[in-house]
Amino acid sequence: MTTEQQFEAPPATDYFSVFALPRKLTIDTALLEKQFYKLSRKLHPDLHAQASAEQQAKILAQSSQLNDAYRTLKNPVARVEYLLELLGVRIDENNAAKNSAAPRVPADLLEEVFELNMQLEEMRANKKMGEDDAQLRGDLTRAQTQFTGQLAQVDEDLKQISTAWDAALDNNDKVAQDAIAKKLTALLDRRGYLRNLVRDVNEALETN
Repeated sequence: MTTEQQFEAPPATDYFSVFALPRKLTIDTALLEKQFYKLSRKLHPDLHAQASAEQQAKILAQSSQLNDAYRTLKNPVARVEYLLELLGVRIDENNAAKNSAAPRVPADLLEEVFELNMQLEEMRANKKMGEDDAQLRGDLTRAQTQFTGQLAQVDEDLKQISTAWDAALDNNDKVAQDAIAKKLTALLDRRGYLRNLVRDVNEALETN
């Protein structure tokens, strides 16, 4: 049996199929890691040193796809982003849906974000002048704690709705799947907005 015949991975149409998984959002990451290393060993270049150039190129492409699939599916947020992309919702690096309008302030955060932006501008101005306002720093520190907590809550909500997605998939409930996909998209938008707020506060609180 030749090297080319020893391992011929079936064509993978998406990252889930790379690991022969259904498009579910709850994954046993320990098992995923085990499967990743098993497949990685089979795709190791040394095992295919005698293969044709065409076959080696195919193996290299499969190995690259395997690495991308593992990196995406092992992360719960990236996993949701990827599933939504498969459903036609493009997600950018800030977790904002590309096919939606420009990110808007979540309605329940309008007042807080308005106040925060004023505080951030004041902190930046103080930094330029080499000044430090203890009360302002305290306000921003509290905002940092608040928005970090809200970001953690979004991640928890993503877990719960991910479980609902899996149930809808098991039941082949297309209506529920569509509704859940919209909820997941909204949560990712909110997550991206909150993450940017936390980043801005962290930068403002950094000391030179």
